[in-house]
Amino acid sequence: MRLVIILLSAYIVDRIVGDPRTFPHPVIYMGKAISALERGIRRFAATPSALKRAGILLPLLVAGGAWVLTALVVVLLARLSPWLAGIAEVWLISTTIASKGLKDAGMAVYAELRSEDLPAARRALGMIVGRDTAHLDSPEIVRGTVETVAENIVDAIISPLFFALLGGAPLAMAYRAVNTLDSMVGYKNDKYRDLGWASARLDDVANYIPARMTALLLTLCAALLRLDWRRCWNTVRRDARLHPSPNSGYPESAVAGALGIRLGGENVYHGVTSFRAYMGDPLRTLKPEDIIVTSRMMMWSSAIFVCICAAVALLWHGIGG
Repeated sequence: MRLVIILLSAYIVDRIVGDPRTFPHPVIYMGKAISALERGIRRFAATPSALKRAGILLPLLVAGGAWVLTALVVVLLARLSPWLAGIAEVWLISTTIASKGLKDAGMAVYAELRSEDLPAARRALGMIVGRDTAHLDSPEIVRGTVETVAENIVDAIISPLFFALLGGAPLAMAYRAVNTLDSMVGYKNDKYRDLGWASARLDDVANYIPARMTALLLTLCAALLRLDWRRCWNTVRRDARLHPSPNSGYPESAVAGALGIRLGGENVYHGVTSFRAYMGDPLRTLKPEDIIVTSRMMMWSSAIFVCICAAVALLWHGIGG
């Protein structure tokens, strides 16, 4: 019962409060730790082979350290008061979830598109994507926003809740460390190919099951929202594997199928054009309202999943009791 209350409370806290900028966030400290470790590693590992070996050490130190520190905090607070430990777990798990932040980011782009301020919409999109946005038209801005919101349903909501269910705040925080590592060093470029390979692989493994669960959840949401759930599921089966990521194609193809749009195509990163495989069928032109529907699918899928987590936790409690 305790885990049920903690999971539901953490989700509600995130939905209401999100990530206040005035309050310290664990990811900020994770980022600082990763940067410091990277500098230290590069001082002693100058060759590609040495960086590859150090690349294994990096996620062990960061994710393992996040788990140990979080577990220590919870245990020490529990000795003072079970209530303090519970409150700490609720807050810590809530910081690994970003449903409110993800929705707010998407709606910020939508608001600028609705006011027909393309430069502002490009800037708002540029805050949440790595691609160049300076010359995007409205449909491409919508595509970038829908892809980002869809992809992050896994990283920012389903995976943290999944690991919180399995191991409470310590495991949820370890997952967030893995995801932060991937976002900072998990690139296949000259700088990070050797150092970041293990972090990228670990992130792929961590998100493997949640990504596929997300595709099922989005198919259910498509049915509940009276979208085309059959096309949603068929698009996942056909197109999810085409994405360069082993996981991101599942939520993106699900949303593309449900909305009857095509995602993917050409993106520009630091002046270099790259092509990402198409997902979905171009049954119509993308429009700003697609951001609203994607955000709605994200909110429904997250709410359904936290209820599933609570039900599983209750079942475990019943079996254990």
